[in-house]
Amino acid sequence: MFYQLLKYVLLGPLLRLLFRPRIQGLEHIPERGAAIVAGNHLSFSDHFLMPAILRRRITFLAKAEYFTGPGLKGRLTAAFFRSVGQIPVDRSGKGAGRAAVEEGLTVLRRGELLGIYPEGTRSHDGRLYKGRVGVASMALEAGVPVVPCAMVGTFELQPPGRKLPRPGPVTIRFGKPLDFSRFAGLEGERAVLRAVTDEIIHEIMRLSGQEYVDMYAPDAKAAQAAERGRLRPRRRGVRP
Repeated sequence: MFYQLLKYVLLGPLLRLLFRPRIQGLEHIPERGAAIVAGNHLSFSDHFLMPAILRRRITFLAKAEYFTGPGLKGRLTAAFFRSVGQIPVDRSGKGAGRAAVEEGLTVLRRGELLGIYPEGTRSHDGRLYKGRVGVASMALEAGVPVVPCAMVGTFELQPPGRKLPRPGPVTIRFGKPLDFSRFAGLEGERAVLRAVTDEIIHEIMRLSGQEYVDMYAPDAKAAQAAERGRLRPRRRGVRP
């Protein structure tokens, strides 16, 4: 009930007014049955824009930190994320990846839409990074299609560190559903999971026009920070 209220009365109209989204390929979203919508992740706003324009309800896997904040603000944030269909996933510790897969499979077994960002985190520089294989595990185990999605323009309107987005137009593109039934029964093969994930990422790249980096986003961010530290000029000591 609250999901519908947010989508059609409170949040949805505001998002459409702020971002004036241009939607392409919406017909590729199945009208019924389970499917995965796999997209790039450029902005905090992505969590809300896609659900606002889809006819069907979609459930996203979200990092557990959104649900564990302290105090009244933390409780309100957690309640909000749950009300808009987000499922908390603990990304720390051994077995975290499998736990996320199981959460996603629960949604798919109910015949619903599952939203996921294969990169596993927001892009820190607007480029597209190597995907985690969890999306492939879910697609193969559940036997469902994957609809690639590209958010275009949200990074410029709300880059990392900016709390509130600037108003401006964005484009949301959906590609044709990807069918991986040819790999049925091979979900335990690491090479197959990597091939499926790479195919999904390639389709997202084609739709978004982003530059692709063959590294996981956190590794690339750490490497860039280390490089900046190496190049930063050292201050010379002052002689007495």
